[in-house]
Amino acid sequence: AAATATTTLPGLRRLWRGGGSGAAACFPLGRALLAVRGAEAAIFLQGLLTNDVTRLVEGDGGPPPAAGLPRALYAHALNVQGRCLYDVILYRLHESPEEEPHILLECDGGVLEAIQKHLKLYKIRRKVNIAPCLDLSLWAVVPGDQAGDIAGSLAKSADQALILTPDPRTEVMGWRLITKKGADPSEIIPGSQIGNIQDYHRHRYKQGIPEGVKDLPPGVALPLESNLAYMNGISFTKGCYIGQELTARTHHMGVIRKRLLPVHFSAPLPKDSIPEGAEILTESGKSAGKFRAGGGEMGIALLRLANINEPLCLNIAGDKVKLTANIPEWWPKPASK
Repeated sequence: AAATATTTLPGLRRLWRGGGSGAAACFPLGRALLAVRGAEAAIFLQGLLTNDVTRLVEGDGGPPPAAGLPRALYAHALNVQGRCLYDVILYRLHESPEEEPHILLECDGGVLEAIQKHLKLYKIRRKVNIAPCLDLSLWAVVPGDQAGDIAGSLAKSADQALILTPDPRTEVMGWRLITKKGADPSEIIPGSQIGNIQDYHRHRYKQGIPEGVKDLPPGVALPLESNLAYMNGISFTKGCYIGQELTARTHHMGVIRKRLLPVHFSAPLPKDSIPEGAEILTESGKSAGKFRAGGGEMGIALLRLANINEPLCLNIAGDKVKLTANIPEWWPKPASK
């Protein structure tokens, strides 16, 4: 696993020059990790997730080391109606396509039990072993703008990082780091600091990146409205998986009228008093969408694209809080027109 960090260093160097201020921040994530391993692990996950899991284990058929063998893959697990149940990131622990698949699955910490049940329900007789990894820690690494010789020092400490890979969703989310419990990420990423998790969520909201059940309510959120295609989380060419039919139909019709977007409030939000799915209204009182989650003056909301340039407000117990929405920089350009 030590080679992991070194294979992706040029990308890391590039990323380190852009982004926030000062040093990199390592955020301890309250998300859970499950090990899914065994001869049929990839085929098993392939039938349950929106993305093409074979890419993670077989690569794009290039010569070894397969140039097209990613270390991480983003996906959603959907229900039969095509609505999101769980947002996951898969990490490949095995080194070559010849080895038995060993995959780590990252999910919302609050649904660890539910997702294990979901997986076991479909496991049937497959040769797959599913177990929580309680001995590992998961970190988000958001780079600052001090470049430094990050590559040289990283290569020296790569053995402490089980996985260090660019976040597969979008470059603005930096890196994902998996270590043994108790490891100090600032020893692995020189000059980095342990960040406050609230700052991580602010960064996410600012970029409009949903993560976990608050942002993606299970059985409610639709994958394409949740920007799954923009975040490299779906394959439209792989075979069948649960929930595929509706998703493929929506994609081929080509019209997505609502999307998750970053929103900025005129005043900090009251803590915990916003009902789930609170209505967002236009000036004339028409529904423009629903609030999903947020903190301080940042948040994420599902909004009709037709209304995003209008003055909007969130109705909280009779009080109207003004908000503005914006299209994130990292979105593919034609989409923002």
